[in-house]
Amino acid sequence: MLHDLFNWFQTVPGATDGDPGTSWAAQLVGSLHLWAVLEATHVLTLMLFAGTIIVVDLRMLGVIFRTVPYSTLNNKILPLTVAGFGLLILTGTILFFAEPLKYYHSVWFRLKMIFLLLAAANIFWFHRRTQKTIAEWDAQESPPNSVKLAAALSLASWGLVIIFGRMIALSSFNCENLQANPVAYAFAECESQMREAIEAEEAYEEEEAAEGEAAEDEAVEGEATDDSAAPEDPPPEEPAESAPTPAPGDGG
Repeated sequence: MLHDLFNWFQTVPGATDGDPGTSWAAQLVGSLHLWAVLEATHVLTLMLFAGTIIVVDLRMLGVIFRTVPYSTLNNKILPLTVAGFGLLILTGTILFFAEPLKYYHSVWFRLKMIFLLLAAANIFWFHRRTQKTIAEWDAQESPPNSVKLAAALSLASWGLVIIFGRMIALSSFNCENLQANPVAYAFAECESQMREAIEAEEAYEEEEAAEGEAAEDEAVEGEATDDSAAPEDPPPEEPAESAPTPAPGDGG
């Protein structure tokens, strides 16, 4: 179901005369500058977001800024984190809908989404439970283990999100190269994509065969037309009858 939905997003919106090569997604991927600007912005905002997260998490682990209260550091950095996260989501969504089928059937993108959800759940739990006791550990150089655990989970989750996001570009893990790995093949739901690719290839081969047959028929018809238009050879001339040779003695 999602495969069909993302296929529609990739091939239909903006397409002229049903040509998927003219869809908005195809135009975005094939653009000279816009695609590069979006990717560069996505990476830069990722650095901003991840950088601020790392600073806060390391403070929660008691590694850096040990004498600075957590709340003071967090309040200074939080606006940058929110701004980076907002731009990250915006550019990431646009990039996803430029090639939705590629990302949907990517092993690395699916792993990235899993750990993104894990990171979000960790943030929710931290603000729901752990941060309620902030008055007890805010100024401590080494916060309690529950705070350190939340920080460690945050660093691990966001780190894996970044790593898996960068690995999406590896073509060796595309569906056509995963058939020898049944677990990864099933995890990425490659069957629907490969079936569609096989059907498209068969349709292309049938079209090529039909065009070849049409070309042969035209060639045969052309030869037949040439043969019918050629002038017929004139009948051979009969030799003229020669006068009989008089026998000897038949004089006048």
